Amino acid sequence: MSVSDRTAVAAGPAQLPSRAATFLALAAAVSAWGIGWPVNRAILYHLPPLSTVAIRSAIASVALFAIAAAQRRLVVPSREDLPVLLSICLLHMVGYAVLTSVGLLFVPVGRSIVLGYTMPLWITPGAALFLGERLTARRAAGVALGLSGLAVLFNPLAFDWHNRNGLVGNGALLLAALLWATSILHIRAHKWRAKPFDLIPWEMALATLILGVLALSIDGRPANEWPASLVCLMLYSALPGTALAFWAAAVAAQNLPAVTTSLGLLAAPVIGIAASAVTLGEAPTLPLGIAVVLIVGGIAIGTISPARQGPKARLK
Repeated sequence: MSVSDRTAVAAGPAQLPSRAATFLALAAAVSAWGIGWPVNRAILYHLPPLSTVAIRSAIASVALFAIAAAQRRLVVPSREDLPVLLSICLLHMVGYAVLTSVGLLFVPVGRSIVLGYTMPLWITPGAALFLGERLTARRAAGVALGLSGLAVLFNPLAFDWHNRNGLVGNGALLLAALLWATSILHIRAHKWRAKPFDLIPWEMALATLILGVLALSIDGRPANEWPASLVCLMLYSALPGTALAFWAAAVAAQNLPAVTTSLGLLAAPVIGIAASAVTLGEAPTLPLGIAVVLIVGGIAIGTISPARQGPKARLK
């Protein structure tokens, strides 16, 4: 399983005019997602998790509808696509987003990114169990290598098993990755009527409605005072970090080989860790560095398999 499945929910926009521009779109998506992690952590200093995700989703919804309208791709979802629309909305745009925000409250950004990007490790066995995909020796080795990275992160010398907040935060991040993996398994199994990108504005709008109700019920009304720094952080998180990143990743996924897109997206955790070190002063630890190498390496091994190589391979 490759990290490019993250972009499966966004495949579909028109091709960019040149290969260089396509690689630029991939770089933009990777950078936006990576930098988005410390940005989202900074927002949580001002707003609770539900309010943060609800406001971000609302702004991103407007931007995604604008992108779809500009490309003349604004279509009403068909009845056949409603199950997968609900799945992506509830599991990814609501569940994953809320749980990663909760995790960021208690877990350093670098560690949060690594745990959040373990999704491909859960998809490989899930696809074998539920979709009938063959679990090759190479993919099994990739999963084993990735799980050894998790073992490094959670060994007693690197993790305090008596820290309740740490357990909650790390558990939330792992559960978020599992929900994301479940969503992508459904995406793989679903027989699409519309192109996946065409549904994203509707998914984000529904997520905004659900998150807005939850945020008002649990957090109450948002803070009245919004300093300029918070406005800038939220705009980055919602626009480049969410809406435009989805679009750019979709362009890359449609116009580049699947393996190229997959390996390119593996740079997102590395960028996020570097950005958190620069902006938040979170110096990467040795166990985190070892875990990154093992987990990213395991995902890469599972991605570069003979069945998925070739210049004509494309993310569908």
